[in-house]
Formats: sequence, C-alpha cells, structure tokens
Amino acid sequence: MAISTSRRAFLKMTATAATVLSLGRLGHRADADELLPLSRNASSAKKLGWRLGAQAYAFRKFSLFEAIDKNASLGLSCIEAYPGQRLSKEKPDVMMNVDLTPALRAEVKSRLNDAGVKLVNFGVCNLTKEESEARKTFDFAKEMGVETLVSEPLPDAFDTLEKLCDEYGVNLAVHNHPKPSRYWDYRTVLEVCKNRSKRIGACCDTGHWMRSGIDPLEALRALEGRLVSFHLKDLNKFGVRSAHDVPWGTGVGNLEAVLAEVHRQKFQGFFAMEYEHDTPELVANMAKCVEYFDRMAEKLAAAKPA
Repeated sequence: MAISTSRRAFLKMTATAATVLSLGRLGHRADADELLPLSRNASSAKKLGWRLGAQAYAFRKFSLFEAIDKNASLGLSCIEAYPGQRLSKEKPDVMMNVDLTPALRAEVKSRLNDAGVKLVNFGVCNLTKEESEARKTFDFAKEMGVETLVSEPLPDAFDTLEKLCDEYGVNLAVHNHPKPSRYWDYRTVLEVCKNRSKRIGACCDTGHWMRSGIDPLEALRALEGRLVSFHLKDLNKFGVRSAHDVPWGTGVGNLEAVLAEVHRQKFQGFFAMEYEHDTPELVANMAKCVEYFDRMAEKLAAAKPA
C-alpha cells in the first residue's frame, strides 16, 4: 500500500510542482519516454463538460502502464486504452484485452487508481453480431468502468449492440479510419446510427477525415446529435493519406472552428488525443496540444452565447 501511496504522491507532485514546464520549454527536444510535469487549469473545460486524455496508441512503443503514467504527467485524468498494447515492462507478453484474468484486471485498475486516471474509453475494439462474444466485451467494459466502446462493427451487428448498449449503460462510438475503410464517409456512420439508441454515435477522428478529403466541420455539422467521442487531431496536410500530426492549432485542421462547432452543439464528453506521428518530441508536442485545448476551452467558456 505504501508503494501505491508513494506513486500517487509523486505523480501529483510532478503535475503541480512550481518548476512546471512553460510553453517555451515545451519546444525542447524530448524523448517520448520522458515524463514532463505539466500543470494545467482545466476549469473551463470542466465548465463545458469536456474531458481530455490520451489515446494510449500515442504511446504504442510503450506499455499501457507507462502510457498511464505519461498521461498523468500531462495533467490528464482520463485515458482511452486499445486492445493489443503490452500491459507492462514486467509482463511484455501480456496484452491489454477483454480476456485479461481477474488478477490482471485488478492490477490495471490499481495502476489507474495510483495515477489518478480513469479508463473512460476502450478501442478500436472488435464487436460482432454474436451476442455471446459481444457480451464479453461489454462485461469487460462494465467491470473496468469504461463508458464508451470505440469500434467499427459490421452493419448487421447493430441490433445486438444496441440491445447491449442499453442493457449495460455503455456507449458505442463508431470510428472512422481513412478511405477506403468501411466508415471513412460520415454518411455511412449516420446510416448505421439512424433510429438507434442515443448511446450509439460517432467517434470523430478528425485526422482520418482530413486524410480522406473530408472537411471535419462538414462532418460534425452532419453528425449533430450523434457525437459520442473524439480522436482529435491536427495535421500538416489535407487530403493526403501520409499527412502527419502536428501540435493542435498549428496545422490545417481549423481546430478553433472545430471546437467552436462542438461547443455550439453543446457536446459534453471525452476527447482522446491520438498523436500518431512518430517523433522524439512526442510528449512535448502532446503537452502543446493540452495547452491549446485548455486555452480554447477558456475562450469558448467565456464567450457570450450567439
């Protein structure tokens, strides 16, 4: 127990220390495994009902336990895990998935608790129309406190999944990979959500929309009422599959307008920061994204209603 208390105290200390990094320091070259203690004021985001955290895929070169600690070092209290990430350096052959034993699930929950991080989303995970198989994933989500499963199910699975969403009180966010994947076009997402439970909607991957030549603003306006979750990105190019992540607000994604539109729709929920660009400045760049998000939330929270 003393170890857990010590870990939590360390993470809180690094997040609030007087020597926290300023934006100027965030420009230095940092290894992706360097913990950068970042202090943030999330009060405006909280006022808007917005939560920010990493998609653990951003830290795919590391274990889930390392990703949790890096997430906490960025001042973030939520995270989205994905299936297939190795669990820890000590257990490199154990992968994060719905088949974790009760003991390993307890270990994950303990690590999250020590870091002060909540596992809010899980995906992109496989969900099928076979109820017994799908139920295993929903059971896992319920036990781990997951609010939203992110997936790209086949259209014939939605009768089963709608039933389970309402039964378990767990959301389903339909994710879009780039063209020519099944849900690259937001209109396909709208079609499978039509007349479904409000627990079913879109996981809006703004970067993949851009890679597919879709304006995120156009997609968001069409999906009004069906926004469940985000994989928020800003890219260096539009309409190019090889485009890569850049710190939010510095690319061509028009993120200020994107967040303003999300605010207009009164969306309240989780934004996953899925910074996929492989760079030695990964954590420093993610810290810049956090700062941008908080600055935009402050601006939007202070703005008078139109």
